[in-house]
Amino acid sequence: MLANAQPRKVAIVGYNRIPFARQNTFYTQATNKDMMVAALNGLIDRYKLQGLRLGEVAGGAVIKDSRDINLMRECVMTTSLDRATPACDIQQACDTGIESAVYIANKIALGQIDAGIAGGVDSTSNVPLLVGENLRRILLAARRAKTTGERLRQFLKIRIKDLSPEAPQNVEPRTGLSMGGHTEITARHYGISREEQDQYSLESHQKMARAYDRGFFHDMMTPYAGLTRDNNLRTDSSLEKLAKLKPAFDKVQGTLTAGNSSPLTDGASCILLASEEWANAQGLPVLAYFTHAELAAVEYLDNRQNLLMAPVQASARMLAKAGLTLQDFDFYEIHEAFAAQVLTTLKIWESPELSRLFGQEPLGSIDRSKLNVTGSSLAAGHPFAATGGRVIATLARLLHEKGSGRGFISVCAAGGQGITAILQR
Repeated sequence: MLANAQPRKVAIVGYNRIPFARQNTFYTQATNKDMMVAALNGLIDRYKLQGLRLGEVAGGAVIKDSRDINLMRECVMTTSLDRATPACDIQQACDTGIESAVYIANKIALGQIDAGIAGGVDSTSNVPLLVGENLRRILLAARRAKTTGERLRQFLKIRIKDLSPEAPQNVEPRTGLSMGGHTEITARHYGISREEQDQYSLESHQKMARAYDRGFFHDMMTPYAGLTRDNNLRTDSSLEKLAKLKPAFDKVQGTLTAGNSSPLTDGASCILLASEEWANAQGLPVLAYFTHAELAAVEYLDNRQNLLMAPVQASARMLAKAGLTLQDFDFYEIHEAFAAQVLTTLKIWESPELSRLFGQEPLGSIDRSKLNVTGSSLAAGHPFAATGGRVIATLARLLHEKGSGRGFISVCAAGGQGITAILQR
């Protein structure tokens, strides 16, 4: 419910994350709670939030343990924030970090809260294991048993094959295809070559390496578990090395490889959002303003090539509402789930024929020198729910450095969904 007569401006005033780690490297023993608490504590320490009661903390994980009934609330209780700070879990696949920011931003704009934190975390290394369906039924029946004899009779039904655990699968439930499998279809359908993908991936690594060298990330991360920088970054990558990699999804005709696809990754991130009045009271500068966001979903069962193309529609709707064109931006941050997905998005925006298949006019081309200027997910890695916080923080930092301008965000997600956002300085 609206608490103010007029919506308030929403400021981004802080950010923090832990370095992102490739699956099964530095964070194999870390839980989602461990990583999220580390990211939150780094934010709290950097901006002197100890003991403060914030309006709310929101975030979540895509791969979540069933014991994490309220992951974010438990994380808050483990930090030095006032324990009266409320928290809630949000999950929307790879959109989670941005959607959590929208949730907090809306509450600030409506006057319901003055400040809040949005975040996200995911581990693909320390994942919950599921028991098979037959074993699950036996164990539940044994739990319901009234006597020891009944319980033993249930246990005797267990077979060796029932003891094999099942890990969470990164596949679309309705198609049985992974995101990589869908994106192979995307690349073929829209004519995105292996060479284009490798070139784009190489540039992502090169741009992130340059950003590290100039100190861009020096106050944006808290070292964790012995890691001080994203360990997926390849400073020695080359087109020759990328060309030698074998297809990762379609082993025969595929163009997607481990080099031009974002890897399974562990990590956590968070951002601090506030009203201007709260930021001024805390002595915190406004890095950028969160001004617009749009969520969209597309049909991808009959059109399997479009699983990650929902941002195409979200961007058109958002720009229309904002009264802006795609060219009215100083920076573009497009999440790099796959090089092919980014290149396809750009191609659809530029093509009248392809855009009309999505029911819209073409948005046109962008200046690619403004795209992901410090690298993105292909270089940093992609801990699903944590990517949104990384992207927002990067763009806010770029706008703060420049001192003015607008930034465009696009994040695709599983389930045929996608979200876009605008930051302004």
